[in-house]
Amino acid sequence: MTRARRRFGKTLALALAASPSLAASPALAQAPLPGSAQGVAPQGVTQGPPPAPAPAEASLSLRAVLTSEAKPLRGGLTWRIYEDRPEGGKPVVLARSEEAQPTFRLPPGSYLTNVTYGFVSTSKRVTLNSGASSDQLTVNAGALRLSGAVGEAKIAGSQLAFAVFVPIGNNPEGRLVRDGVKAGEVVRLPEGTYHVVSTWGDSNAIQRADLKVENGRLTDATLNHRAATVTLKLVASPGTEAFAGTAFSVLTPGGDTIREAIGAFPQVTLAEGEYQLIARHDGKVYTQDFKVESGVDRDIEAIAKDP
Repeated sequence: MTRARRRFGKTLALALAASPSLAASPALAQAPLPGSAQGVAPQGVTQGPPPAPAPAEASLSLRAVLTSEAKPLRGGLTWRIYEDRPEGGKPVVLARSEEAQPTFRLPPGSYLTNVTYGFVSTSKRVTLNSGASSDQLTVNAGALRLSGAVGEAKIAGSQLAFAVFVPIGNNPEGRLVRDGVKAGEVVRLPEGTYHVVSTWGDSNAIQRADLKVENGRLTDATLNHRAATVTLKLVASPGTEAFAGTAFSVLTPGGDTIREAIGAFPQVTLAEGEYQLIARHDGKVYTQDFKVESGVDRDIEAIAKDP
């Protein structure tokens, strides 16, 4: 061994003997690096701000009833949560649900809750703190279910259409609430009196009634028509086969056209009363006066004979 190497080895041994912490090499390997959680950010590296804590959250469970003592409604509801804007302006919808009893998760604050049930809408302001809360909205609504009859016989629902109006002043059809209501359909409405128009078929078989809707109750109403369905025919003689491609017009005694149809034997539902039938075929015109009696369905034949 050269003299220089002997001198270096002696110097290293003296240094290790003088500092035991340096001799423990495993502890030296586990020392924290600069810029770690226990150190300082290394030069040239910018340390961002600590993450913001998650905002507190509140939950709001809602239900709707028809009266304060009633059981919660189970369907037909649409819920909306709006910003509460005391200064006015168009509200912003923050959440929406069609569940019967929804639960919304929102930051604490003030909100406007709204529930729609048919044609009825109810709103209520709520203030939420962190945690869970619940509320109930009372819907001031009733319901209307309509059907039709002629005498004691029910009219097929597919042949009926109803329109519901709110009277204004002396005008029973002041404002249309709903058109095209089907027989048996439940129409949810605010409490009040309504004017209902029932149309059987597509001509002048019309019946009217004023009906009252009470809060929390279903009003079943049957409108009784005074009308009948007649089958129009053009024949060579009574009881014979009808001519195809005939154009028919049904007129009142005053000359007003009630219904027009083309075919061998079209059917028309008409209010009871007197009418005139005009049949056109092969460039010729034939007429026949007839009368409609309520509930009496029958054939109306125009005879194709020259005058």
